[in-house]
Amino acid sequence: MDLKEIQNLIKFVSNTGVAEVKLEMDDIKITIRTTLEGNSTETTYVQHAPHAPVHQAIAPVAPVAAPPVAAAPVVEESKYITVKSPIIGTFYRKPSPDKPMFVEVGSTISKGDVLCVIEAMKLFNEIESEVSGKIVKILVDDMSPVEFDQPLYLVDPS
Repeated sequence: MDLKEIQNLIKFVSNTGVAEVKLEMDDIKITIRTTLEGNSTETTYVQHAPHAPVHQAIAPVAPVAAPPVAAAPVVEESKYITVKSPIIGTFYRKPSPDKPMFVEVGSTISKGDVLCVIEAMKLFNEIESEVSGKIVKILVDDMSPVEFDQPLYLVDPS
């Protein structure tokens, strides 16, 4: 992550009105705190962690997950409803590691069904469907960070 990306992240966080955001990646930890009273005070901590052998062993796994998403058939998105993230956080497709996925591609859902969980500030928020239909495409990988209003699913309402 370069300086420009960090600056853009700071601007994004200050515009959303969130009090604090923590981001941890392979070799960097960032904490951004803003005040909600309208003060322009921002505190940003950037901490680089040394690469551990564990990270080197895990790193090759990420590219393997990408091709199935790219290899998926092209979907005409205009006739589908996009389910978007209502908050910033970490996207989880399962209620816990030992439980099955909430939904899969092809799952039939009803209004009010839980589609996923988004963790924000150590709170796990169940995201419920506002529409009924069939899951056509899952747009986010499990355990990935998501932004406010980021598309998560495509649903065929027919």
